[in-house]
Amino acid sequence: MVTHVAMAGCSLLQFEGGAQSMIIEIVIQKLPDMHDDELRDFARTTVARWQNNPELVRKYYGRTEGGDGVGVYIWPSREAAQRGHDAAWCADVERRTGAPPVIQYFDLFMLVDNQNGRIADFPMSARAGASATGA
Repeated sequence: MVTHVAMAGCSLLQFEGGAQSMIIEIVIQKLPDMHDDELRDFARTTVARWQNNPELVRKYYGRTEGGDGVGVYIWPSREAAQRGHDAAWCADVERRTGAPPVIQYFDLFMLVDNQNGRIADFPMSARAGASATGA
């Protein structure tokens, strides 16, 4: 059940009764030296994969100041994230870039969405804190 509560001009979504926890997955991978347009074109080649993944809630593409690629994903569970970034995907990244991706997981317990004027509250998962893997 989802209830809406007004809070500082925003709508607070509260999930109750079996609502699923959410996680944030951050993936960092080495990228070849690319100009902005080349990087955007490369990222576009991956869009269909993520649009066709029914478990993925949201994905953000980014780049570190050092030029590494950053993917920020919102998933319903760590298991869903690990299915999205399975051993074959990690091996492909390492084959293309020469280094394995670095993956971190975080519990998502609250989301402030200024664009839509909402705050979403999610239940905490049993796994507290963040962990990192060099998958």
